[in-house]
Amino acid sequence: MKISRRSFLFLDSAAIAKGLSLLELPAHAQTVQVTRSRATGISFYQTIIDLTDPKTFITIGLANNASQANTTQRSNGDEDFSRMVARQKATVVANGTFFAKNTQKTVMGNMVAGGKFLKYSQWENFGTTLGLGMGNKPEMITARVDGKPNWKEHWFSLTCGPRLLRQSKIWLKPDIEGFKDPNVLGSGARTAIGFTSDGKKLILVNFDVNLTLPKVAEVMKAIGCYEAMNLDGGASRALASNGKIIVPAGRKLTNVITIYDGKNPAPQALQQAWVRFQKGDRPTV
Repeated sequence: MKISRRSFLFLDSAAIAKGLSLLELPAHAQTVQVTRSRATGISFYQTIIDLTDPKTFITIGLANNASQANTTQRSNGDEDFSRMVARQKATVVANGTFFAKNTQKTVMGNMVAGGKFLKYSQWENFGTTLGLGMGNKPEMITARVDGKPNWKEHWFSLTCGPRLLRQSKIWLKPDIEGFKDPNVLGSGARTAIGFTSDGKKLILVNFDVNLTLPKVAEVMKAIGCYEAMNLDGGASRALASNGKIIVPAGRKLTNVITIYDGKNPAPQALQQAWVRFQKGDRPTV
């Protein structure tokens, strides 16, 4: 029996953003909107993703079309952002999580996409994790405060940080999360992601100017995020919409966040994996 993806999703809610100039409106329902916006005096690109729409799929693309993320034991290197965008054929492609400068270009944290592990270690307890579970329900977990995420219940999972918001309040404790790099803690080019209090909208923000973490947190709160965390930034900051690069990356990347909708449908394999996940299949190591 074919299971409708809609049956697993929350009821839709009213749009959260008002007065935004749309960069591009999909011909289908506007489930993924890329806009130019401004809040607290800061301008940025804002992507609003409707998690309740059955055509919304969020996954992770890896450099050189790899099936596993880079670790100290194995590596598939990095790749030009433009090549990754061309291969994904998605509505939105953006930079993902941090990766090391070592030879292997090791990716930070555990990673789940399409209901399978791209990277896993039972010892991971660094940073903050954004996870999407059954019905695209989001959660944000800071391992050293909340305990480790249950990654096996995630359809999509990305670990980065530091965390910016907790239950609508600015929450910045990078030292507890394990962050010490001055390039992360100082002022820099930023990308951040969060979701609304009802869990129905995911919000991805790509900032125009260098910002401190407190300022990024202030903006994410102002635009309606309930939970939010920092993503990779600096030369990794990148954004593309409908195959057009809006913000070019300043270096090759190892991983990207990839978003599909009705205008740019997800690959059949990803859609089928979603159905299996809803039926009870879970990531295995």
